[in-house]
Amino acid sequence: MQEPNQSSVTEFILLGFSFNSRTTPLLFSAFLMTYLLIILGNGLITILICLNSHLHTPMYFFIGILSMLDLGYTTTTVPQMLAHLASQKKTISFASCVAQMYIFLVLGITESWLFAMMSIDRYVAICHPLRYKVIMSPWLCGVMVTFCGLWGVISALIYTVFAMRLPYRGPNKINHFFCEVPAVLRLACADTSVNDWVDFILGFSVILVPLSLILVIYVNIFIAIWRIRSAQGRLKAFSTCASHITVVTVFCVPAMVMYMKPSSEASPEDDKKLALFYNVISAFLNPIIYSLRNKDVKRAFLKVAGWGRAPE
Repeated sequence: MQEPNQSSVTEFILLGFSFNSRTTPLLFSAFLMTYLLIILGNGLITILICLNSHLHTPMYFFIGILSMLDLGYTTTTVPQMLAHLASQKKTISFASCVAQMYIFLVLGITESWLFAMMSIDRYVAICHPLRYKVIMSPWLCGVMVTFCGLWGVISALIYTVFAMRLPYRGPNKINHFFCEVPAVLRLACADTSVNDWVDFILGFSVILVPLSLILVIYVNIFIAIWRIRSAQGRLKAFSTCASHITVVTVFCVPAMVMYMKPSSEASPEDDKKLALFYNVISAFLNPIIYSLRNKDVKRAFLKVAGWGRAPE
């Protein structure tokens, strides 16, 4: 029979951000406003793409999926963070922690691979414009998104199982604002070197491989753009890629630093800042960078709202 002090923990305490009580209301207001704007921006993009037939193209199909992933991604963590900021109780049950970890990883890994699929879409649109609609058929787009989802489900399961198979007998204070793998592993009462290797190896398949694919594709895109004779044509072609490059950088680079560095080099405060980038800031910026300044989206919004056509 196990001793009482050797029993497994049934709940964790999320310490959140290290701010004094005076700045907590300001922090709560900032995160609440950001979260509401994330819901508004990504929700609006999803609705417009569904309602407007002119946006039923491969590019907007992927953007719609991205918006839904961002909605789920932030909803997995931000509401709980807001609840903890507003109250003294900052606990989360063991089962809820596992569920949050898994759902967060599924959506995050799926989004990482979705960026690679979106780069393929841009390559076909710029390098093979006459065959674009034939190549990027609805069937192929569906297969690409399904692949991203399945890869996310399988990889997240491996991450979660390897993290939560370890014994957790105390302490139970997670120095983070949600149950993320690196933060939880610091509480394990066992050697985590195997987990470091699992995280590093999986990091190749869920971050480095998509990033490498994106890099190779964009090298070919830039070569094709350079061959365009008119400066205006080059600028137009490059502008269609700039948005994608920006959101990939904001999302993937912090995630790569977080999940591929050794646990011995981890800093809890730095990890929280990195997590904010790929969890909150990227979801906030994606609608602005990708769609809300896009003429097609503006036109669709004005049409749905019954306000006529947007200016050309």
